[in-house]
Amino acid sequence: MSDEQDKPTLTRKPLGLKRTVEAGQVQQQFSHGRRNTVVVEVKRRRVLGRPGEAAPVEAEEVEAAPAPAPTPAPAPAPAPKPAAPRVSENDSLMSRQERQAQLLREAEESRMNALEDNRRRDEAARVRAAEEEKARAEARVEQATAKAAEPAPAAPAAEAPAAAPAAEAPAAAASQGDAAPTPAPRATTSAAPAPRRFTPVAAPPRPEPKRPEPKATRGGDSRRQSGKLTVTRALNEDEGARARSLAALKRAREKEKRSHTASSGPREKQIREVVVPESITVQDLANRMAEKTSDLVKALFKMGVPSASTDTIDQDTAELLVTEFGHEIIRVSEGDIDIRHDEDVDDAEHLKPRAPVVTIMGHVDHGKTSLLDALRGANVQAGEAGGITQHIGAYQVKTPDGSLVTFLDTPGHEAFTEMRQRGANVTDIVILVVAADDGLKPQSIEAINHAKAANVPIIVAINKVDKEGANPQRVRERLLEHELVVEEMGGDVQNVEVSALKKTGLDKLLDAIAVQAEIMELKANPDRAAEGTVVEAKLDKGRGPVATILVRRGTLKVGDIFVCGAESGRVRALIDDQGKQIKSATPSMPVEVLGLGGVPMAGDTLTVVENEARAREVATYRQEQATRKRTVQAPVSLEGMFEALADKTNVIQFPVIIKGDVQGSVEAIVNALNKLSTDEIRVRVLQSGAGAITESDVTLAAATKAPIIGFNVRPNAKARDIAKRENVRFMYYDVIYHLTDEIRKEMAGELGPERVETVVGRAEVKDVFPAGKRDKAAGLLVLEGSIRKGLHARLTRDDVIVSATTISSLRRFKDDVAEVRAGLECGVVLADTNDIKAGDHLEVFEVELRERTL
Repeated sequence: MSDEQDKPTLTRKPLGLKRTVEAGQVQQQFSHGRRNTVVVEVKRRRVLGRPGEAAPVEAEEVEAAPAPAPTPAPAPAPAPKPAAPRVSENDSLMSRQERQAQLLREAEESRMNALEDNRRRDEAARVRAAEEEKARAEARVEQATAKAAEPAPAAPAAEAPAAAPAAEAPAAAASQGDAAPTPAPRATTSAAPAPRRFTPVAAPPRPEPKRPEPKATRGGDSRRQSGKLTVTRALNEDEGARARSLAALKRAREKEKRSHTASSGPREKQIREVVVPESITVQDLANRMAEKTSDLVKALFKMGVPSASTDTIDQDTAELLVTEFGHEIIRVSEGDIDIRHDEDVDDAEHLKPRAPVVTIMGHVDHGKTSLLDALRGANVQAGEAGGITQHIGAYQVKTPDGSLVTFLDTPGHEAFTEMRQRGANVTDIVILVVAADDGLKPQSIEAINHAKAANVPIIVAINKVDKEGANPQRVRERLLEHELVVEEMGGDVQNVEVSALKKTGLDKLLDAIAVQAEIMELKANPDRAAEGTVVEAKLDKGRGPVATILVRRGTLKVGDIFVCGAESGRVRALIDDQGKQIKSATPSMPVEVLGLGGVPMAGDTLTVVENEARAREVATYRQEQATRKRTVQAPVSLEGMFEALADKTNVIQFPVIIKGDVQGSVEAIVNALNKLSTDEIRVRVLQSGAGAITESDVTLAAATKAPIIGFNVRPNAKARDIAKRENVRFMYYDVIYHLTDEIRKEMAGELGPERVETVVGRAEVKDVFPAGKRDKAAGLLVLEGSIRKGLHARLTRDDVIVSATTISSLRRFKDDVAEVRAGLECGVVLADTNDIKAGDHLEVFEVELRERTL
């Protein structure tokens, strides 16, 4: 058979020259039964000869990767490489595709064998180095021992050349494993190694992985090598040796750490100081003790108190648990959260002089604000509604000698009692302003009582001495009634005659203040956290909650974190009494503070704390305490129940909503309205606060049909729209006594006119006669007054009212008369009743409706 017949045909044989590209398919087999078919193309080189010459025989050079050879022995010369056998054209075409796959496999196996040899050489080198180091250490020990016992002779040098080639032989063989056979190294005698006292030990042979024997293929040569290329084999240089994972390493380290801990013995129990409040959960207590929650639950079960981890236990039970587990307890109460100012006392060495705080008090319209304006050189009085002061004003004045004095201006109206009381509590000196032409008035006496209660010295300023009818001496005499003895009468109370209008006597007043302040030796510590008192607070539309603070000690700075009453915040800005922004406020300086979380109550204390967490903690505690006081129920008694029932049935409620410009005015309005309450009608304040009238206020008023009282405030646009839709009534005021008068009239109108009864006459029933078919007529003897037709009458029997009726007919003998006087007899017919008996009494009275006043 010819070559062309033996040649397999893959595709249709075209006419023309022989093809140089042969295509075929090779099937790849992977693990787990997976297969893949790959298209393989084989390209031959076309050889063209001259005409008349024989065609050259095509031969393909197949270069296979050299297989790993065993360690070669020293040979005189490398064997020549055998020539590649010639393959016929038919065999070349039949095995070209298989040869392609074989070459790929052999190249990969050669690479893997080279990597394995390199790894083995490195391992052998490491083992050899370790052995050599060990041998050298042993040699040094032997030499030291020999020198100590007896000097030993030097070792013969002939042993070294014999041992050195023997030790170097394995290394040379290992290093020449991958390369082709090379000539044996020539013997050298010039360099001789140092003498050794040990024999190197070769590295133990590593078992090679078993590989399947290659299958016999066509032609007798091994075309398909054993073993398949996998991802693990290609990427893992250790031929499948599995490395330890991170989790395994972590477990090993923990195991080693536990073994060291166990070997060191039981660890000593740590004793802790556990802070226990009045009530605490089991889980929280376990966290503070650093114990397991389950252990605490078991201990509680043993105590007979079955509890879960989220249950709350009292302080005594917590103390038993803490003691049982060997810890120390620190008992604290909820009151420890709050800030206590009485315990924080400054050292005398840190105190420095400060400006005095002077409060001006007195009756309304006695010239307090005018006097302060004369001292400041301002005109505050012109801007007051109604010409009276209705807020507490705080100002700082610089005297001619350069010293500073802080003035507080308080209202003089009777409704502002609490404002005057706060002014007396935060001040150092009280100036009592009394008009020389008016003398002492109720609010003047009240101011004296407030100053005495606060134990504050008083300076009497007798104002309006330039007015006609002024009598300063009478004022001094009236002061004796209240135990105020002026210096002219042998006492210790200073008094100064001034005129705010003519600005006379002001220097004497400032001198009196300076003398009194010098006697008191006023000092404070400016180098500490600031503390102050809220003089006034309001809700500004553009700036938010604003409080006027009088700094008592320390220095208040921008950025300080503070707690003020039940509110907390950070100082965003400080504004003095002249409207200028400042960076800090020293003791006795009044400033407006911006940055509060809400509007505080007037009289609250502002305290600077270390961080926001502490401020929120204190503010939350105070809010809870205020809520608890507001919602606490009084002890229930039988009398209280009947009184409450009577109040609900008989007393009329007059609901109102109050909004004002500042907190102090709102408090004064609420107190003034509560004083208007009587046994028949009571004011019920649904909501009060500082700030503009908002939508929530209008919604509440619409639901309760209550009027909204606005004192120097107005509603916003949305509130006006809702009020117009819900028909809510607004009542605007800027003077407090106008407000109280209008509310008094409103409450009187709710009650209606007052019904007044006036007894006209009394008569006795002598006999009863029939009058018509159904009515009865009573014969009367008029005892007192007179009996008139159409009046109201009460028929009583044994002083018990039988019926209340009217006289429909009055006759004397047979004639109708309009009136019968005392001592005469008459006959009457009563409307709506016939229950009349002889011996009954008839009382006739008139009813008059009068306008009710409270």
